[in-house]
Amino acid sequence: MGKDYYIALGLTRSATNAEVKKAYRTLSLKYHPDNTNERGAEERFTETAEAYDVLSDAKRRAIYDQHGEEGLKSGVATGEPGGFTGNYTYHGNAEKTFREFFGSDNPFSQMFEPPDPLFSVPAFGGMFGRAKPKQDAVVEKELYLTLEEVYRGCTKKMKITRRVLNDDGHTSSVRDKIVTILVKPGWKEGTRITFPREGDQEPNNIPADVVFIVKDKQHPLFKRTGIDLHYTAGVSLVEALTGTTVDVPTLDGRIIAVPINEIVRPGFSKMVIGEGMPRSKATSKKGNLILHFDIEFPNRLTPAQKQAIKQTLETSKKR
Repeated sequence: MGKDYYIALGLTRSATNAEVKKAYRTLSLKYHPDNTNERGAEERFTETAEAYDVLSDAKRRAIYDQHGEEGLKSGVATGEPGGFTGNYTYHGNAEKTFREFFGSDNPFSQMFEPPDPLFSVPAFGGMFGRAKPKQDAVVEKELYLTLEEVYRGCTKKMKITRRVLNDDGHTSSVRDKIVTILVKPGWKEGTRITFPREGDQEPNNIPADVVFIVKDKQHPLFKRTGIDLHYTAGVSLVEALTGTTVDVPTLDGRIIAVPINEIVRPGFSKMVIGEGMPRSKATSKKGNLILHFDIEFPNRLTPAQKQAIKQTLETSKKR
């Protein structure tokens, strides 16, 4: 058997809208968690809030009176071609319903002290002043980009899932919205892109700003620090000692040949000017490419090879 919202408020089905408000005002104050420790009070507080949410709305009340809780929450045909009522779901936040009714976060603080008429206006029941709407806290989402996307710039389509108020101004539905982000070449990790007031909609609240924060996807070849790129090239021990040319790929598909004439020691790096990431505010200027080296040592040497290397290094040392 479904819920009886009239019993929850101690009313009959002939109750007027004013009687619905009066009953909710009395019961919500009685069972509010700040006003009583009575066992089961929290459940009764939520029950009365849902009952008020239904019976104070003419359309929802009419559907409930005719079809009960199941028809209200599942939807019923309207008799018109393709016509069907929306599914009702109580948002479950009894404290929110309470604040919307009284227009104050804490009406108990005002029960013994009348509100200043200069700074308040009558609320639904006329008992308390309405609080100034506050904006919800910023909602942050991560926007992962490849280094190629940041190097060239790109367009990203992102989905924001949020609650949107229905026409009655009280209930809400979950909807998706697609937003477009024009990624500029050279955007740094941590760049923030803000979409004002695209968060959940609630009565008497300002929706939160939704902020996307740029994060680098892990790259198989490169790492970046600021506008510089880092690449590790493998070289043999012979190449490390005698010199070589390293072929290095780039983010725009080129291959650049970098001559290595220095002796490559552990920790040695070589800078290639202008082959890093573009500057976001001056894309014609780029950072640098920093080459690091992974020296591959032979697994074994013959006695003759060892002797030859020893003689060569000792000769070099004497010089």
